[in-house]
Amino acid sequence: MARPWSRRLTIAFAMAAGYLAWHRLGRTYGSTAAERRTTMPGDHLVRCPQVVATHAATIPAPPDRIWPWLVQVGWHRGGWYTPRWVDVLLFPDNRPSADAILEDFQSLQVGDFVPDGAPETECGFVVRECEPDKHLVLESTTHLPLSWRRRGTARLHWTWSFVLRPVADGRATRFVFRWRARTGPWWFTAGAHLVIVPADFIMSRGMLRGLRTRAARQPPADRTRATALARGRERR
Repeated sequence: MARPWSRRLTIAFAMAAGYLAWHRLGRTYGSTAAERRTTMPGDHLVRCPQVVATHAATIPAPPDRIWPWLVQVGWHRGGWYTPRWVDVLLFPDNRPSADAILEDFQSLQVGDFVPDGAPETECGFVVRECEPDKHLVLESTTHLPLSWRRRGTARLHWTWSFVLRPVADGRATRFVFRWRARTGPWWFTAGAHLVIVPADFIMSRGMLRGLRTRAARQPPADRTRATALARGRERR
């Protein structure tokens, strides 16, 4: 029979191994080693990041069918296509992610503000690069409690870069996205590694699957009809 200390040691090692595996998925889910090494648009905006995560998926739709879903992301816009239970748990005040193309949010341009929280939080992204059907780069220094930002309690500078690369003779798309963050002070950086990176596995996997499902099922010709139906439901 194993001694109590031996069982506790085994459990501790198993938990540590599980956490490290989860942490790695939070930085690499779906991406290849080559994709993680490749320079992406927006990488230059955050120099010497303490946290970098690159995720990817192959979506069975051309880039021009994915792009309309991508440019409407954001708070009380199209959402982030994560599972509803994630939204309810983490962002209960946000609307469900859109299931249709929303024409009101299709004119995204460099310099636009994409909200990622209620207006009083002043939280969101600024569009830094926007190349239709190719890539979108968002930058933020506001994803902290407003009181922290005003007092200088902590710092967060991060970017999200989304890249669409056609594959299979343009019939499918390799969707790669990366976030890079520079944080401070040390305790906030440690918290980002301990909590945010593992949690990003759930968020990123959910977003990739949600985007894949939406883009794959709806041909471009159906966008106008789907948008009209969505607006009709909102009026009721």
